[in-house]
Amino acid sequence: MEKDPFKEYLRESEPDKAGKGYAWSTAIGLQAVDGLKPSKYLIDTAIQNIEGKITMKEAQSLIDSYYEERPVHLPDEERTEEADKVSSRIALILSEAAFSFSPNEYISIHRKLFHGIYKHAGKIRDYNITKKEWVLDGATVIYGSASELRATLEYDFSQEKDFSYKGLSMDEIIHHLAVFVSRLWQIHIFGEGNTRTTAVFFIKYLRTLGFSATNDIFAENAWYFRNALVRANYTNLQKGIHETTEYLEVFLRNLLLNENNELHNRDLHISGLLNAEKVDIESVLSEKENINSKTDNQFE
Repeated sequence: MEKDPFKEYLRESEPDKAGKGYAWSTAIGLQAVDGLKPSKYLIDTAIQNIEGKITMKEAQSLIDSYYEERPVHLPDEERTEEADKVSSRIALILSEAAFSFSPNEYISIHRKLFHGIYKHAGKIRDYNITKKEWVLDGATVIYGSASELRATLEYDFSQEKDFSYKGLSMDEIIHHLAVFVSRLWQIHIFGEGNTRTTAVFFIKYLRTLGFSATNDIFAENAWYFRNALVRANYTNLQKGIHETTEYLEVFLRNLLLNENNELHNRDLHISGLLNAEKVDIESVLSEKENINSKTDNQFE
């Protein structure tokens, strides 16, 4: 087997195979935002689907049955199970045309992706959160307040729904899309799984705007996407740091315009923010970049 079988399918002349290859490649690549890697069984099952031997629904059923027959799991295996199940669910959603631009659709995607995995699947969190970010040298983004999450979500959706793209240049369109998706993500309406849910929803939304977005940018740069979202939502005036969508915009130019801008996580990293115990930058970067670039072991 090739190191990355999905790349070849993305170049397929048969639209059905190319579409399925994109869906699986993106679905699997997005697991990198939480440091997850799929199993060989998932890869093999995905290829069967792409080749037309089984349907997407059958692929999902096979993955579910595979784990039902293995009732005892080690901690690492539980994360692999999450990666496999969520990957199959993302692939299914991305292969479907149905979509509604609404808060309920966004929440529904989270429920579909994580039911049976997280107890809070499809539920708005009722507690405040912080998360230490490598890209911020251990600092955290200020996420939405638990008491205002639904209202904030509905406000952002209403603003976007009323926005007109008519007459805008492509640069202006990309900037606006970067602002929209960064604000949607910053709410962090769920306890876990926000980035994967936001990415899937955003891809579906982009299609309604006429963008195909059927390349391997999300698959190969999922962690960069998350770090760019973090940088778009972090300000520290005392340190001279301002929130910026510039990294998201570069990502979107590659995704939507097929540009070939270099995307390096190290370019987003801010050092020296905290005087407390430091994150081991080099080891974290190495680990994440390996996951993000789909290491050889993933496809052996």
